[in-house]
Amino acid sequence: MTGILIAGTSSDAGKSLVVTGLCRAARRRGIDVAPFKAQNMSNNSMVVEGGEIGRAQYLQAQAALVTPSTAMNPVLLKPGSERTSHVILRGQPAGELRSGQYTTDRAHLAQAAHAAYRELAETHELVICEGAGSPAEINLRRGDYTNMGLATAFDLPVVLVGDIDRGGVLASLYGTWALLDGADRALLAGYVINKFRGDAHILTPGLDEITRRTGMPSFGVLPWLDGVWLDGEDTLEVGRWRTRAAAPEASLRVAVIRFPRISNATDVDALASEPGVDVVVTTNPRVAHDADVLVLPGSRATVSDLAWLRDRGLADVVAERHRDGRTTVGICGGYQMLGGEIADGVEGESARGLSILGHRTDFRAEKTLSRPTGQWRGHPVTTGYEIHHGVASVGSTDEPFLDGTRRGNTWGTMWHGAFESDDFRRAWLAEAARAAGSTWQPRPDAPGFADAREAMIDTLAAAMEQHLNLDQLLALAMSPNPRRPQ
Repeated sequence: MTGILIAGTSSDAGKSLVVTGLCRAARRRGIDVAPFKAQNMSNNSMVVEGGEIGRAQYLQAQAALVTPSTAMNPVLLKPGSERTSHVILRGQPAGELRSGQYTTDRAHLAQAAHAAYRELAETHELVICEGAGSPAEINLRRGDYTNMGLATAFDLPVVLVGDIDRGGVLASLYGTWALLDGADRALLAGYVINKFRGDAHILTPGLDEITRRTGMPSFGVLPWLDGVWLDGEDTLEVGRWRTRAAAPEASLRVAVIRFPRISNATDVDALASEPGVDVVVTTNPRVAHDADVLVLPGSRATVSDLAWLRDRGLADVVAERHRDGRTTVGICGGYQMLGGEIADGVEGESARGLSILGHRTDFRAEKTLSRPTGQWRGHPVTTGYEIHHGVASVGSTDEPFLDGTRRGNTWGTMWHGAFESDDFRRAWLAEAARAAGSTWQPRPDAPGFADAREAMIDTLAAAMEQHLNLDQLLALAMSPNPRRPQ
């Protein structure tokens, strides 16, 4: 078995980015590679054969040019409340994990994760693993199977990734090394600095000192990469494109409500990729009111997020937009909120929706996981996927829209990912622009979303080639007995 673990000094340090780039770079060199993350904690997931996995591992599989599978993310935890997560085991629902059980009662999850790693290692030349959070979370070390526990079980060299844009990256690297015990520390093979802006030579004295003190060599410094987004595994950076300056030609404003339990927020990545469309994530009623298009995204806790929507005054904004004929679209949980009764027989919560659309929603124990296809006004939709317990009964007086409905300029569908279908997305946005009195029109020369995603992956791979010691990294990963610093 040959593999490597990419760990981070913190969440969102760049582990997913590095694994994605390394998967494509390795594939370019003819290596049969597969991604792996033992445990994800994320409400962003994707349907594959056999169930669902984290969106980041789905993207990494695309980078590796392999078919995504549940083995690549065997344990997926979906936060449902501050103290409870829903467990997805090998793609299927498998109960709940409460906060007090996080360091205990996980032996069966570790066994499933280890079995999945072996499955990938036996069928691929190289497995590039992504850690979770940080290995310096020593309070979780007992029972850990995602970071140093995984590395110990399979004798994996570990490369740390630190985000210099956060500040304090040298202290983070040194602190991670210092907190680990001797056995875990021996597995640390080096580190990568991520998101550097400016002249990397300025860092050299600091990196030399880190290497002198820890024995860990630097594998390189990745620059800040414009035009790169990833299907995030958490909501720390929902909408990574949101920090970019609005394009000068932006003429269609899209606001996305950031629910406390937002899920599959990647639905709006495709909207943000369109030239002239400015997308913001917000909880501000004024921003939601003023937008040309308002998006109610998915939610992992529809009833409680609906109550939050009302408490924030955002439900009034949605109702006002409907009365004024301004465009609002709800996706999955957001669509459920736009209807009437929401009867949750799974978690025992029920509520009255906004009653703008005519459907009701009944939550069922059996989860719907599918990859539907359809069309809207002759435009094919082939990129949709369904992940939900709630089943909407479509109102007979509403106009059909994909699997959902439309009433006036309020739209709803259970399909995630539909906007990744280029012709459909552009036609729907053009109608929304007309309703808003906007001059926006799709640009004929703009790349499709799938092409833009491929270009992003290639940009990452090129950065790995140019800025990292890729030969050394891959040699370390492919060696059956990797040499580690002592």
